[in-house]
Amino acid sequence: MIVPLAMTIYFSLIRYNLLYPGDNEFVGLENYYFFLTDEGFVHGALNTLWLVGATLLISVVAGVLIAVLVDTPFWGRGIVRVMLISPFFIMPTVSALVWKNLLLHPVSGVFAAVWNFFGATPVDWFAEYPLQAIILIVSWQWVPFAVLLLMTAMQSLDQEQKEAARLDGAGPIAIFWHITLPHLTRPIAVVVMIETIFLLSIFAEIFTTTGGGPGYETTNLAYLIYSQALLQFDVGMASAGGLVAVVIANIAAFILIRMIGKNLTEKA
Repeated sequence: MIVPLAMTIYFSLIRYNLLYPGDNEFVGLENYYFFLTDEGFVHGALNTLWLVGATLLISVVAGVLIAVLVDTPFWGRGIVRVMLISPFFIMPTVSALVWKNLLLHPVSGVFAAVWNFFGATPVDWFAEYPLQAIILIVSWQWVPFAVLLLMTAMQSLDQEQKEAARLDGAGPIAIFWHITLPHLTRPIAVVVMIETIFLLSIFAEIFTTTGGGPGYETTNLAYLIYSQALLQFDVGMASAGGLVAVVIANIAAFILIRMIGKNLTEKA
């Protein structure tokens, strides 16, 4: 870890463009300035924020609802649980290809067939709503992770407390709001922390489906760094961008860990 980090710091301080291999003079913080003032940085930062925020919201809400539903005993519950968490074990590239060519394709996709069945015009998701399509794909991958953790947390919920609430006349909504949801507070905090750290570096889904486009519509910080290094061959600026992304990720992780630690202390 130390060697690649040291090399990245070194490359970020020199003019290192693969198209001009002999020009490697020391430029100080110039690469950082150009990266932070680049048009793509603002778009990448905003898209990263939207991607992380929307995916967290979808995965937490869907995870809580699904965990509560499958906590009730019914025939075939074990099979349903396995099917619910199975998308989490599919490679991101494979799932992105499935969504792009099998589900969201505007001509031969499943969604297009449904639209045609009801007499509506199919939507070209990756042309009209590219970022929303990426969010949908990523959410499909990460909802099972939330379901897995929250479903496990549901096993430790005191059933006698729920029975007592029912005897006192509490309905399903009241039980969920006053008993189930407070019990899931700490698992939800853990889900948010872990998913945030991984969602900041989403790349394969964007590379496989939209290539960061159209324009900067689906370019996040991870894809912007890739574009700088391997498409524009500017390793110096890409190295500076990588270090900026590392700093942002560490700040986010630090804040989340502090929040979760405070939450756990208060609950204890």
